[in-house]
Amino acid sequence: MENRNLISGEWRGALDGSTFGVCDAATGREIARVPHCHEMEALEAVEGAANALGAWRSRSLEERAQFLRAIAAALRSHEDQFAHVITAENGKPLSEGRGEVAYSADYFSSAADEALQLHAINIRSRSELRVLRAHPEPIGVVAAITPWNFPLAMMARKTAPALAAGCTQVIKPAELTPLTALLFARVLADLGLPPGVVNVVTGDPAAIGQAWLDDGRVRKLSFTGSTRVGRLLMRGAAEQVVRLSLELGGHAPFIVLRDANVAAAVDAAVAGKFRAAGQTCVCPNRFLIADEIHDEFVERFVTAARLLPVGRGLDLATRVGPLISDEAVARMRRHIDDALAKGATLRTGGSTIAVEGCVDRFFAPTVVTEASSRMVCFQEETFGPLAPIARFHDESHAIQIANETPFGLAAYVFSEDSTRLAAVSEAVNCGIVGANTGIISDAYAPFGGRGWSGFGREGGRWGIEEYLSWKYVCTGVHG
Repeated sequence: MENRNLISGEWRGALDGSTFGVCDAATGREIARVPHCHEMEALEAVEGAANALGAWRSRSLEERAQFLRAIAAALRSHEDQFAHVITAENGKPLSEGRGEVAYSADYFSSAADEALQLHAINIRSRSELRVLRAHPEPIGVVAAITPWNFPLAMMARKTAPALAAGCTQVIKPAELTPLTALLFARVLADLGLPPGVVNVVTGDPAAIGQAWLDDGRVRKLSFTGSTRVGRLLMRGAAEQVVRLSLELGGHAPFIVLRDANVAAAVDAAVAGKFRAAGQTCVCPNRFLIADEIHDEFVERFVTAARLLPVGRGLDLATRVGPLISDEAVARMRRHIDDALAKGATLRTGGSTIAVEGCVDRFFAPTVVTEASSRMVCFQEETFGPLAPIARFHDESHAIQIANETPFGLAAYVFSEDSTRLAAVSEAVNCGIVGANTGIISDAYAPFGGRGWSGFGREGGRWGIEEYLSWKYVCTGVHG
């Protein structure tokens, strides 16, 4: 595994030689050490990106698209290698790691298609004495700070549109999962991406992030992570008026109406809730089930949750891997204890499961019923395999509960009535809706939220727009 940073086309360690350890998520054992960089290395990365900007933005749309397609092909050809690294440092099942690689490759394929559409646009004018045109230009050097739960996909969401737009980039991966980012950098270098176009720096998140916000050459920062950190970045971006894209916390409601296909809804609920051990920003966090079908849904859902194999991600039978940290386990326990103390009923799970040779982070899929808005799990994102279920009486009641949160990333609605499905989908306050499906992410669609879930979109032409600055040229016509 690559354990050095890529800065201006060179493989580098920290200037002071310091490193930090990366551990196997399942066993807790150290598997690598990577550079622990600070402000100086962050600024050198910006220097490299700034020096590479002119040449990269001058590349034709066809040349950029060709690079993007080559990256997509390289990710697909290295799927097994990436999946094993993701599983090692993140813990998710190997099948999910492979799925993440395929999903990441789609972002580069999508961006290649969209790059070819970045032409100037003629604007209709009421005056015959003027010709109006709008020209898309890259915003400049862009920074990306990515999370640990999708260490490759979140980079792909930010790198693909940035390169398509003609920007150069500096990346700071999460401290828990830097090896995926360094392998990605190795793939880019082997493809011949020009030095400085993409730079990867590992280390102190506060020092690196602040250095990028303070450096006037960084014109855009894209961050995926917590709402708390997103607020800090907004404050820090003000001084240099840095454009931001923030994909922050989620608290998705999963609404099953009385006329829904219960079996299909349960399948979607299991797939959405327990993927990545519940550690995704779009996974269902609050299950709202109509009175008429509540008992059937619960019975089917509890049975399915009990059958999910929990274990190491490298075990091909595993469906639920470990939580990322001891803090994540403690949060699960706190949310469960609070729910039970306030009247919820534990239907399955509720504790960790011992896995031989591994740390105590394997939490059994957990379902509680009689949940309510008084409980912490209905107020905060658990980020773990906890499914709290509440009843509702009618659609307006479900919508009211669903919208009782400042977060607005994803929601799920299930109904066999197309009119009712559309009406509730429109009424929930969020940026993404899964209507009769639990799988909502697509590289060709606009992914993003509202409220405390942030702003900006990733995917398709909407994602590339985040990295463009439009120049309007008004030309006078004489004679």
